[in-house]
Amino acid sequence: MPAPETPPKSRRLEHLIDLTPLKHSPAFARLWIGTAIATIGSQMTVVAVGLHVYSMTASTFAVAMVGTIALVPMILAGFYGGMLADAFDRRRVALTAAVVAWLAIATLATITWLDVQQLWHLYALTTLNSVAATIMGATRNAITPRLLPRHLLPAASALQGMSMGAAITVGPAIAGVLVASFGFAWTYSLDVVLFCAAFLGIISLPSITPEGELHRPGLESVRKGLAFLKRAPNIRMSFIVDIIAMTFGRPHALFPAVGALLIGGGAVTVGILTASGAIGTLLCSLLSGKLGTVRRHGIAIGWSIAAYGAFVVGFGVVIAVVQLGGFAADTEDIAGANLTALVLASIMMAGTGASDNVSAIFRSTMLQTAVPDNMRGRLQGIFIVVVTGGPRIGDFYVGAVALVAGLWFPPLLGGILIIALIALCLRLTPSFRAYDALTPTP
Repeated sequence: MPAPETPPKSRRLEHLIDLTPLKHSPAFARLWIGTAIATIGSQMTVVAVGLHVYSMTASTFAVAMVGTIALVPMILAGFYGGMLADAFDRRRVALTAAVVAWLAIATLATITWLDVQQLWHLYALTTLNSVAATIMGATRNAITPRLLPRHLLPAASALQGMSMGAAITVGPAIAGVLVASFGFAWTYSLDVVLFCAAFLGIISLPSITPEGELHRPGLESVRKGLAFLKRAPNIRMSFIVDIIAMTFGRPHALFPAVGALLIGGGAVTVGILTASGAIGTLLCSLLSGKLGTVRRHGIAIGWSIAAYGAFVVGFGVVIAVVQLGGFAADTEDIAGANLTALVLASIMMAGTGASDNVSAIFRSTMLQTAVPDNMRGRLQGIFIVVVTGGPRIGDFYVGAVALVAGLWFPPLLGGILIIALIALCLRLTPSFRAYDALTPTP
């Protein structure tokens, strides 16, 4: 089905993000705005919980356990939430999950106001919130193709990337200021207020029941979803290449040591490097106007992940020069940091954020267009499991390799492996190379 004609943009504007999805579908616009506002609050709480746990325990391990404890429940929620989205009214599933997530944050704020200092409360409520958010995400992504025509889905994915990049950039900064100035209770309470925007987007949706044969939640539903994935080489390869990128290209676990021992600057350097990736995602989304014209999504995914690997290699080279060249700045004071190395490392991390965003736009579009509507929830659930689990595997890879080599070695080796493995995947999967957005096939 050809895309309807739209007024041509000027050359200066054609590269800017396409806002047509917001104009075409008021329902999508409300859902996007509500999710964007709520995500800022969610990112605030992520940072605040980490700081809260550390203030109670003075243990980095205890902070790491916040995400570790939630991992298995989130994976299960991805599978089960996808089944729910393929069996029931998706608006109702998303609304129920949103209520659970809001109650978890509201309870967290309440017990903090009451000065209840129990570590297990933070773990339990954070896990419950993560589980509900996972179900919301799988359901919301299955809803989007029902609100927009196929040719606008890449632009919709770019809009979602922009809002996520903005949230990851702004949310932690707000959390840091609020925690330092007013405390944890006020920070959690602001999230409670901001999360209400998510309800506005969901409540205004029409009823969205899956089209086609419905499968009730259970083992049979899982079996059918996995059977579909087995005979869907393009969708399967989109998952595989993302796992490769996240396994070998996530140097984030190195940031504290880099900030303390190499570049210097301590926590400030960690914050800058972390924010750089989000800024790259944001800028890429703002300049994503031409991505909607790309038809060969498989090739685009391959090249963008290869670029991701190249930026990871670049980060490793910067760290290697500092570590092996005797330019380390062993100081927690940002004034004494190696600013040249910090700028170069930040540029590399911004590059990873931008290239990963391009890959995510096309992978998401492929998933939303090539998968039948009655399978989208389950495949979106598997997608979330991949996106959630990959970085955890990546943290393990970085930590294990760094034990036997310098801090520079994991990203340098990892980036090279990404480039080589992506080239191999493209060579071995002709259908992925030939994937055409005009005739999407799973």
